[in-house]
Amino acid sequence: MGGSEQTEGMRMRLRRTARLAAVVFTGGVLAAAAGCSGGGGTSSGSAPPSRTLAPDPGGGGHPAAAWPTYGRDFARSGVADAARPGRLTVSWQVHLDGAVYGQPLLVGTLVIAATENDSIYGLDQATGKVAWRTHVGTPVPLADLPCGNIDPLGITGTPVYDPASGLVYAVAETSGYHHVLVGVSVRDGSVQVERDIPAPDGQPRYDQQRPALTIGHGRVYVAFGGLAGDCGPYRGSVVGIPLSGAGPLISYLVPTPREGAVWGTGGPVTGPDGTMYVSVGNGSESSTSFDQSDSVTALNPDLKRTGVFAPSTWREDNDNDLDLGSTQPALLPDGTLLADGKRGTVYLIDSARLGGVGGQVAQAQVCPGYGAAAVAGSVVYEPCEQGGMAAIDTTGRRIHVLWHGPASAWGSPVVGGGAVWVTDWKAGTLYELAQATGATRASLSLGTTLPHFSSMSMTGRHAFLGTMEGVVAVGGI
Repeated sequence: MGGSEQTEGMRMRLRRTARLAAVVFTGGVLAAAAGCSGGGGTSSGSAPPSRTLAPDPGGGGHPAAAWPTYGRDFARSGVADAARPGRLTVSWQVHLDGAVYGQPLLVGTLVIAATENDSIYGLDQATGKVAWRTHVGTPVPLADLPCGNIDPLGITGTPVYDPASGLVYAVAETSGYHHVLVGVSVRDGSVQVERDIPAPDGQPRYDQQRPALTIGHGRVYVAFGGLAGDCGPYRGSVVGIPLSGAGPLISYLVPTPREGAVWGTGGPVTGPDGTMYVSVGNGSESSTSFDQSDSVTALNPDLKRTGVFAPSTWREDNDNDLDLGSTQPALLPDGTLLADGKRGTVYLIDSARLGGVGGQVAQAQVCPGYGAAAVAGSVVYEPCEQGGMAAIDTTGRRIHVLWHGPASAWGSPVVGGGAVWVTDWKAGTLYELAQATGATRASLSLGTTLPHFSSMSMTGRHAFLGTMEGVVAVGGI
């Protein structure tokens, strides 16, 4: 490409970035209400180009984050630096332009939330006022999808913040069934990175990006499963994209003829050596030999498989939709992983040697798990769809259930301030449970509806949850 073409190409990218960001400031504060119109976005069905813009000329000095990723850290521990709770109150609620399925991120003084209308917001933590909004595309209506249960389908997976660059990364599904990685500045929402992610299975219409994003080894990692209903010829996958947005992509595609979704909301769980662990859903019902589905799979930073565990019941699990894919494994300090799934059998696995089919260290029947667990010491707080969330002690590489939470509280738990926090997402209620016993210390009606697998972010004396209308802040924690 000649120099004049490069200059014109940069001008075009800068103009498009300005349209995407569409941020209006008055005295340093956005002069708009939450949910207001915000930018042109990507409205056509054409795939957006790869793009990397020049870094902030000031460089460095990016805001620190109290909650930069799902579960606060890349091991997905879900343990917050929070004060002992007082009287719980709803501090504020804000209506945005769509449902917020992912955990809000807490960066500097902002709450970062992404919506199913393909918008990313920066909200003031103290008031909920909009600091900036960036609209990055046109989401896909449910009527245009072959199956599913989110309408419209935009940004579902929890974004991730990179303090080295000051960028928040998110994946938007846009018209034409594109999955687009965007990196926006945490300071003003301007789009700095944009990259279309080709579907590794070649079936973008049937793929859904629900798991949280993660960062490591200079890449953003993005996992894909299918739509609710498991329609079509999709296959689960994980893709690695350079943080700059430029350069080759890498991917892992589950080697099953069909399905094998990687869809657990917590996203890949990263160990101390950079190994990522993902749970994989049921594979093809016609498989007669093990196809790496219904498994916990270990991937190195280049997305090469380095180990796998599967229950000895994998074939029966596949036939009856009773696989491990509904949660991600919980990583414990002693190097074991606790894996739960739809069958309700909990497996303790050695992360250094996953053991193949039937290679667990221990197993016990506990509860069907859906969502993401939290981990504090040797105890895993597992989200249970029946009988209430379970506190599971793994001391001595054994499985011992300490207690169950309220039967209706099926959300994904978080630990902080000496308590375990979990939602009844159907009723819109937040529970504060005693960490040692599971006794209900307090409950709070949030006055709003919550998405499936609801989970919150915490810092200091506040917590933040995505809702079907926007974000709610809880004080008194």
